[in-house]
Amino acid sequence: MKSFQYTITDELGIHARPAGLLVKLAGGYQSDIVIVKDGKEANAKRIMALMGLSATKGTEITIKVDGPDEEDAAKAVEDFLKANL
Repeated sequence: MKSFQYTITDELGIHARPAGLLVKLAGGYQSDIVIVKDGKEANAKRIMALMGLSATKGTEITIKVDGPDEEDAAKAVEDFLKANL
């Protein structure tokens, strides 16, 4: 399992547009991708789960990736977060 932290820098936090793009990205991997905020977990392949985290600017989240393509998936998610959130 791969895991890393990221602090949201987008003024609007995790909102609809980037959440949708993240779901699409995550869906391209076999690995389970979970976003954790304050102990609450959300499947990164489900938009409502991501939106339900209410992650705002300055929020630190933990990303956990587990599965056969976890290396590639973790790198792709980290790159996405840096570029979009």
